[in-house]
Amino acid sequence: MKTRLLPLAILCGASSLLTGCFDSNDNDVKAQAKTPNQEVIEGTAIELRLLETTDLHANVLNFNYFSDSQDDKVGLVKTAALIHKARNAVQNSVLVDNGDLIQGSPLGDYMAKIKNLQDGEVHPVYKAMNTLDYDVANIGNHEFNFGLEFLQEAIDDANFPYISANVFKYDGDEDESNDEPLFSPYLIQDKAFVDNDGNTHTIKVGYIGFVPPQIMQWDKANLEGKVIAKDIIAMANKYVPEMKEKGADIIIAIPHSGLDTSAHTDKKENASYHLSKVEGIDAIMFGHAHANFPSSRYEGMEDKGIDLEKGTINGVAAVMPGFWGNHLGVIDVTLTYQSGAWQVTDSQSSLMPIYEQDADRNITALVDNDADVEAAVHHEHEETRTWVNKPFAKVTNQVNSFFALVNDDPSIQIVTDAQAWYTQKIVQGTELEGLPILSAGAPFRAGRGGADDYTYIATGDIAYRNVADLYIYPNILKVLKLNGAQVKEWLEMSAGQFNQINPDSADMQSLINPDFPSYNFDVIDGVTYQIDLTQPARYNSKGEKVSDGQRIVALSYQDKPVTDGQEFLVVTNNYRASGGGNFPAIGADKIVVDSPDENRQVVANYITHQSEANDGKGLDPSADMNWSFTAIENVQIQFTTSNSDNAKAYSEQFGHIQPLDKTNEDGFALYLLNLSQNQ
Repeated sequence: MKTRLLPLAILCGASSLLTGCFDSNDNDVKAQAKTPNQEVIEGTAIELRLLETTDLHANVLNFNYFSDSQDDKVGLVKTAALIHKARNAVQNSVLVDNGDLIQGSPLGDYMAKIKNLQDGEVHPVYKAMNTLDYDVANIGNHEFNFGLEFLQEAIDDANFPYISANVFKYDGDEDESNDEPLFSPYLIQDKAFVDNDGNTHTIKVGYIGFVPPQIMQWDKANLEGKVIAKDIIAMANKYVPEMKEKGADIIIAIPHSGLDTSAHTDKKENASYHLSKVEGIDAIMFGHAHANFPSSRYEGMEDKGIDLEKGTINGVAAVMPGFWGNHLGVIDVTLTYQSGAWQVTDSQSSLMPIYEQDADRNITALVDNDADVEAAVHHEHEETRTWVNKPFAKVTNQVNSFFALVNDDPSIQIVTDAQAWYTQKIVQGTELEGLPILSAGAPFRAGRGGADDYTYIATGDIAYRNVADLYIYPNILKVLKLNGAQVKEWLEMSAGQFNQINPDSADMQSLINPDFPSYNFDVIDGVTYQIDLTQPARYNSKGEKVSDGQRIVALSYQDKPVTDGQEFLVVTNNYRASGGGNFPAIGADKIVVDSPDENRQVVANYITHQSEANDGKGLDPSADMNWSFTAIENVQIQFTTSNSDNAKAYSEQFGHIQPLDKTNEDGFALYLLNLSQNQ
């Protein structure tokens, strides 16, 4: 086990918890070798570069385990080269990671589920990161997916400290004054920086980290009774003044939290905007949303205090560098000594990409692989490839998610069928037996990660990499008991995936609402229904009711209309069951089967069972077409999907899906949806 530069707060169950000592005076070798302190001259300036990685999701190499091929659009192995380049261009820099690190790729699954990381073993993500001299890291929400014990075993070999200011040990009382942080809430490092005249100064750099409080819902099975999570802004207001009192010259917030400019509410998930209003915070290096800041995504928000030219939020320097290592976040700040203190007097935020894509979707890597990172994880990488490629069953037809947002879809059908199969077995002999079972699933890979981010499994053998492709998250299966009215509202929320279509317009209209993530487009199998796109969405992407629109029509169960009071069991995952996605009327209080089993493992077991039951010939993955759009005559509706030959060939099965043989600037193929008649 390697020696850490700063002791970590020990997770619950270990022998002690380090609280109260959140300073570090021995964290930087250069600081220890600094020249004696001298009086700083008024107006002295230091140029400091802040670097951030975030949401790597165990994508260490430029490799796609689903396709078993090189992928130059992802990987810390590429971001590492940018880190070296960015550092070498300046005299002063710090490097942070913002979490969601150990989960999200088959490599992460292999280490947690198959390898079962043991004491003394170093997780490959830390083998890689330990070559890069990180200053500090923040905890992301997905760090808790494999449990606290695995988390501690993983991070205890990081050669850098972890922080998180809003997660506390559960002590069972109502007295917040004695709550003990699970990690060090913040860190203050002495760093030796060189000013513009060549003189060295010791600067106290403060870091404070946050995670969405929703971890208590999303990972309830791993966290309930062990930790509690508090409001991000409340904890910032608690600790930032304390950091200033302890002498922090600059305070860098590292929230694993996106950008939401709506009014702050208690335990808001995406609170980075409101952190910009906390006095004392000088820079915000954020993540969680899998987006880029600054970027055109946030255009037109000047009235909210967002300056995309400078990359500031209410005047505070900020950056969010995408996901899977596709960008390095950079904030260049000027620290000026004035009025007896170091102050940020200027800043510029920017993003450094690892690749570029031309109009024909050709990818050009902008940097070479970092040799140290590549070598560090070679062994575990090859073990993961062997594991994910081992066949265990067959499918009798292809499975893909090319048209999951416009048509009933085989990649969702397998998941919902598996969940219903599992639930049918576990409710036998209980008071729940006999209730109708519905099953909810969403397209996890429907272009969110780019034009190649779609599921495709050819007819024939199926391996674990295919199951991970179908269900990319290590969610836990849960069953809710809901009435017909609640099921309908669930579907109304899902239908927010689509823009409203004007039936009287002759113009081309875009189908997909870009603010609505595809993983919140739940299809519910076991009922049949249609979606009327001419109606306004009832809910926005935040789950707020924005109209009285009724998009869900002809909702039926076994050919009879669903009544408001009719009772159903609805199978889903822990994220959705505990309020993830802000779906109306869905919460942990509705859970009636608190399963310990992962949805992904349920899918694997189902595929094995069905393949064997069919005399080894395989599982038929065909969708049952239980939902469709209502007919709209004489309109032009456009959507995007994969620009692949497989997608185009599959579209030939459907008369209402027509390729336009064009792509957009992001490399997605454009398709026409013909709703002149019901599909």
